[in-house]
Amino acid sequence: MASKTTRAVGVDIGGTGIKGGIVDLAKGELVSERIKVATPKGAKPSDVLSAVKEVVGTLEVGDDDGMPLGVAFPAIVKRGRTLSAANVSEEWIDFEAEKFFEDGLGRAIHFANDADVAGVAEVRYGAARGKDGLVMLTTLGTGIGTAMIYDGMLVPNSELGHLQRAGHKRDAEWYAASSAMEREQLSWKKWAVRLQWYYEYLELLFSPDLFVVGGGVSKNADDFLPLLDLRTPVIPAVHRNNAGIIGAAALAAD
Repeated sequence: MASKTTRAVGVDIGGTGIKGGIVDLAKGELVSERIKVATPKGAKPSDVLSAVKEVVGTLEVGDDDGMPLGVAFPAIVKRGRTLSAANVSEEWIDFEAEKFFEDGLGRAIHFANDADVAGVAEVRYGAARGKDGLVMLTTLGTGIGTAMIYDGMLVPNSELGHLQRAGHKRDAEWYAASSAMEREQLSWKKWAVRLQWYYEYLELLFSPDLFVVGGGVSKNADDFLPLLDLRTPVIPAVHRNNAGIIGAAALAAD
């Protein structure tokens, strides 16, 4: 039986997939198989709970194992309640999500925003480990998720993908997420022009010490990060698709 001081379980709920695994908290690495199931169509709370039960059951983790369980979710999360819904059912808006999962799973959990936990993973175990000051993680995907971490302390629910562009009705993530590149068939160079605007805007507002760029597109970081001209150092994330699992587990263990 694993001690809660050495291992924890992380579950990352996304718009298309739900992933989970057991994490070694000293190394920030998965020590189990990475379990993934499809996010149920419509992503209503009861259906998502059933899928999370399947993931946790496949990992063969019980409450008596003593391992904390963290869950990451694509929404603003405040005191266990989800206040928004991105690529999931609107039933999640103003919903007591943490209590709902605790009741359904029959155990205590820690519930948090998915970008926030990815940021925690990179600061504790990844690209930003040992970095002081303000670290800003951005995940470039269907939208833009953000995490702000100052001297190791998370400032939750930054949601900076929704910054507005002057004179435009659409927000930053519609304009600059990797989905925009795919939707409009942009070259790396043309997409980088949009990223340049976005990261310059973040620099103007927050004067960060480091940008960490995550999301699936980060595996192609060499194709677009060198095209950016910023005052702030910008580096690719390390954990990519496992960041949510690792960060959720780490926060649950706290």
